[in-house]
Amino acid sequence: MDRLEGMSIVLAVAEAGSLSAAARLQKMPLATVSRKVSELEAHLRTKLFNRSSRMLVPTDAGRSYIAAAKRILADVAEAERTASGEYATPRGELSVSTLVALGRLCLQPILAEFLATFPEVDVLLSLHDRTVNLLDEHIDVALRVGALADSSLIAVRVGEIHRLVCASPAYLKSRGTPKSPDDLSAHDCISYPPMQSPTTWRFKREQIDYVVPVRSRFVASNLESACDAARAGLGITEAFSYLVAEPLKSKELVPLLLDFQPPPQPVSFVYSPSRFMPAKLRAFLDFAVPRLRARLADLPKSVAPRKQPA
Repeated sequence: MDRLEGMSIVLAVAEAGSLSAAARLQKMPLATVSRKVSELEAHLRTKLFNRSSRMLVPTDAGRSYIAAAKRILADVAEAERTASGEYATPRGELSVSTLVALGRLCLQPILAEFLATFPEVDVLLSLHDRTVNLLDEHIDVALRVGALADSSLIAVRVGEIHRLVCASPAYLKSRGTPKSPDDLSAHDCISYPPMQSPTTWRFKREQIDYVVPVRSRFVASNLESACDAARAGLGITEAFSYLVAEPLKSKELVPLLLDFQPPPQPVSFVYSPSRFMPAKLRAFLDFAVPRLRARLADLPKSVAPRKQPA
């Protein structure tokens, strides 16, 4: 039997949780996947999965085998990349992941330059407003915002971004300008739930926490929609500096409550450690890091100076 193929199928079954799901991922008939798993279990003389009506759960022996298979398959893939010259010349597919708006506004222009400079590299850009697992989703490098929870990854800091409360001049002319978070209760708000609750917004100034009730007349599923709604005069919103840079510059939006602005959040490229770094990844980091640092440094900060004690 082809043991590498068997390892790949067992690993797919373990990650998918069922034979049918693994068959779809492997683009194989379900009967073939089931037979390959049974053949491998017969060869090993042990049971790899406990079968139920809904899913397969690895046995103790199965968990050990799956962990070893993952390492072996990674080593084989690495050996093939080395033999093909991927570690010597930038070539092949580079998978990159980041947030939707951050990728579109800040990273995609740099990727266009990168592709023109390295014609043998292809880029697969995945944009999601969630944290992806680099290993599970086969991502070479991700651009992340905020503190990094996974210490096993290698991080390259490229800058920081700010969160800004803002509204259109037309809205402020008709409804007035809030001077403190407490004033927001008298205003229409535009919320993006992962950033601020539709019912309460939080601020902090000089170690004092402010939790204020708000009425969200518009709740958006992404920050771009929230920003567009604020530009249209629907109310007050909070967004990252990379999204409101152009509207602030063109005076379509006005920054508010600067004394209550939260600390900036770091932005970093992260990738998995490896004994060998593919040339395509090294070339990308060398190319993208200084360019992205320059872009982020040009974003609005709009931090009001703190009042000095008398």
